[in-house]
Amino acid sequence: MKTNYEYMAKIIKALSDSNRLKIIDILSCGERCACDILEYFDFTQPTLSHHMKVLMECGLVNSRKEGQWSHYSLNSSNCNKLVLSIMNLMTETDDCICKDKSKGNCNKA
Repeated sequence: MKTNYEYMAKIIKALSDSNRLKIIDILSCGERCACDILEYFDFTQPTLSHHMKVLMECGLVNSRKEGQWSHYSLNSSNCNKLVLSIMNLMTETDDCICKDKSKGNCNKA
C-alpha cells in the first residue's frame, strides 16, 4: 500500500485541534445540524463554520444544506481509510518503506 504522506499530514493536522476532535466524536453518533453541534461549544457559528471547512477539506466530513442550516456527517469511507493508513504506517510489515531494495535493506547489520 503506497502512503500519501502529505494527505495524511493534512488530516492529522486537522485532527490536532481538540474542538475538531470533539466535532468528529459528535458526528460519530450520526448526522447533525450545525445548530445542534453548536450546543456543545462556547463559540460562534462562524467559528464552527471554520472548523467544519477544515474537516470537509481533508475529506473527513460531508455537508448538505437544508434551508439556512448545514447538516454534517462523517465521510465513513475516508475515516476508515485513515484508520487503516495509520495502522499500516505503525505496524511492522514486510513491505515497509525501507525494505525497498533500491533504498537499502532494513535488515543490514
